[in-house]
Amino acid sequence: MTPLLILICLVLITIVVIQIGKVTELASSIRGEEDTQFETNRWNGIMSVVFLVVFLVGCILSAVYYKNYMLGYGPHAAASQHGGSIDFLFDITLFFTGIVFVLTHIALFWFAYKYKGKKGRKAEFISHNNKLEVIWTLIPAVVMTFLVISGLDAWNEIMPDVADDEDFIEIEATGVQFNWLLRYPGPDNMLGTRNYKKITGINPLGQDWTDPKNQDDIHPSEIVLPVGKKVRVRIIARDVLHNFFLPHFRVKMDAVPGIPTYFIFTPTKTTEEYRQELSNYAEYQVPSDPEDPEGPQRWETFDYELACAELCGSGHFSMRKVVRIVSESEYEAWLAQQNSYYLSNIRNGDEDPLKGQLLDLEISQRKTEFSSAVKQALSAPDSLEKIIPLNYVQYETGSANLTPDSRYELDNLVEALKENSTLRIEISGHTDNVGDAAANTALSQSRAGVVANYLHDKGIDAGRFVARGYGQSRPLVANDTEENRAKNRRTEFKILSK
Repeated sequence: MTPLLILICLVLITIVVIQIGKVTELASSIRGEEDTQFETNRWNGIMSVVFLVVFLVGCILSAVYYKNYMLGYGPHAAASQHGGSIDFLFDITLFFTGIVFVLTHIALFWFAYKYKGKKGRKAEFISHNNKLEVIWTLIPAVVMTFLVISGLDAWNEIMPDVADDEDFIEIEATGVQFNWLLRYPGPDNMLGTRNYKKITGINPLGQDWTDPKNQDDIHPSEIVLPVGKKVRVRIIARDVLHNFFLPHFRVKMDAVPGIPTYFIFTPTKTTEEYRQELSNYAEYQVPSDPEDPEGPQRWETFDYELACAELCGSGHFSMRKVVRIVSESEYEAWLAQQNSYYLSNIRNGDEDPLKGQLLDLEISQRKTEFSSAVKQALSAPDSLEKIIPLNYVQYETGSANLTPDSRYELDNLVEALKENSTLRIEISGHTDNVGDAAANTALSQSRAGVVANYLHDKGIDAGRFVARGYGQSRPLVANDTEENRAKNRRTEFKILSK
C-alpha cells in the first residue's frame, strides 16, 4: 500500500509542477516578457539571500551539533603524541578556509540579489582593478606560505625514522584483498626478511625461513600495543593499493605494492582511558544497539580501529581490524601468549627448509622450559613433583648411545647442578615392556649410567648423583599403544636433597 501512495504523490506533484509552468507561461504572455523577466530576477535575488542565511546557519548549527562525533573535537582529541600537531594544523586551515567559505558565499548570493536585473540598470564593463588583484593575490599567498611552512614543520616532526639506540616496537602490516596481515617480532625484537617469490598458501608473507629472525615472528589477528611506547609500522601491500588508517591516532599512509613505507607514532591513551573520556558525553551514554536498550552503552563498546582508506575492491569493508592499546604489563602478558608462526605452522612440514635440524630458537626455548621445571620442583613439597623428565635426551634404538642433540638438554642439567651446588639427584632410566624384562632393566641402567658419565665429565662430583635403571617396572601409562610405549621410554631425574 505504501509504495502505491508514494507513486500517487509523485504523479500529483508532477502534475502540479506542469500546471504551475503553464500558468507562469500564460502570465508572461499577458504581462509581457520583459516585466516577467524582471520579476523573476527579483524573486531569484530574494531567494538567494534566504538560501544564504539558511545555508550558513545550517552549516554552523550542524557543526555544533555533531562536533562530539568529529575527530579533533569534543572527546575525540588525538590519542597519539604527534596527533596534536595534526589537529592544530587542521584547526588553522579550517580557520582560514572557513573565513573564505563564509565571505565567498555571502558575496555570491548577496551579489545575486544586489545586482539583479531591473529596469533602468545598465551593466558596467570593468577591464581590471590593480588594487583588487594585488589584494586577492597577496593575501592567499601569505596565508598559503604560513600553512605550507607550518605543514612542513609538522611533517618533519612526525615523519623522521627511529634512531638505532631508541626504544621502540616495530610491527608490520601487509594489505591484501581483503584483510590486513599483521606481523610482530618475537623475543629477538627483529622482523625477518621476505621474498615475494616465496609466497604460498601457508606462507602468506613470503618469509624466508632460513633467516633466524623469521623463526620467532608471530602473526596476530589484532593490533595490541602498549601505551606510551613508540611504534614503527612497516606498511606494504601484496596486490592492489591499500591505505593504513588509524583515525584516532592521526596515522594514514598508503600501502603500495612493491614500495615499503612506514609510519611512527606513540599511543598516549589506552582503550579503557578513551572509553572513560567518552562516558562523560551524553551522546555516548545511549545503548550501542537501539534494539537492546538494556545492553552496553556506546562508550562501553568503543574500540580503536585499523581501516583501509582506499577503495580496494568489493570487500573493502572487511579490512577493518580492532586496535587495542593497553598497559605495558597487559601487553607483555598478551605477547607471551602468542606463538611463533614458523613453529606452529611451518616447522618440520613440507615447506620447512630446516626440517630435521635443531634450531637455536628451539635450544633456547628448551633451556627456558627446563629452568622453569627445575625451579618448580625445588619448591614442590611432594616427592613425585620433584621428578623432572629429560624430554630431549634420546638414544639410538636399542642402545645406550646418546643422539648428538641430547647434549643440549644434558648441558641444561649440568648448569642447574652448578647453580645449585648442594643439589643431589637420582638419574633414572625407563623402558617399555617390549622384549625381555631383564634386558630392559640392563638397558635402562646403561642409559642412566651414560647420563651420569656425561655429568661427571662436565665436572659434577660423582657424590652428587646416583644412576639407576628401572626397566619396564615403572611405566607412566599402559603399554597398549605405540604412543604410550614411547612415553614410557624415558630418562628423568629426581631431586633427593638441596
